[in-house]
Amino acid sequence: MALILAKAKSAAKRRKIELREKLWPGVTEKHLWDRHNRDGFATVPRTLPLMPTIMNDLAEKGQPIGSAYLELWCRLRDEGFLNLSQPQEMAFASGFTGQRALYTWRDRLSKLRDLEFISFKDGPNGEFSYALFWNPYHVIRRHFEAGRVSDAKWQALIFRASEIGADDLDDEVPPIIAMKPNLKTKVKPPTAAT
Repeated sequence: MALILAKAKSAAKRRKIELREKLWPGVTEKHLWDRHNRDGFATVPRTLPLMPTIMNDLAEKGQPIGSAYLELWCRLRDEGFLNLSQPQEMAFASGFTGQRALYTWRDRLSKLRDLEFISFKDGPNGEFSYALFWNPYHVIRRHFEAGRVSDAKWQALIFRASEIGADDLDDEVPPIIAMKPNLKTKVKPPTAAT
């Protein structure tokens, strides 16, 4: 089965490249940013453009959280955990500048925590030193079931998830729990790289 899927993906890719060459003759791989040949990519769900709009709807008016979430997600790796060692840089990349940049950044992080998209732990940068990202599909589903997500955006998310083969919205959604660290395991201090 896996071999059949791989062949189908390979054939679809080949057709797209052929069509691209017809539409843009002379374009080579050097003109493009290919994640297989370049560094600096993040793994993101294909529904991510819709998710911040839903998050912004859930936040208080005039206090959008989507740009902060997107900034953090683009730093995230597959383990779902981040060391927030560069808060000033992260605030700036989220669009927060000036004297209140860090204050605004921390405010948006607290809203992401309150809406249960991210859990934080204390550390050298205060209460927002370490972040754990919950499956955003599950979090949005909980908010929808509580009547806090519009039908139009929920249906758009369902359609797009179905279109790309994401079945997270069909999962039994586990509750968010406050986990205690395993004290039997020695924890190495995190590195500055995020």
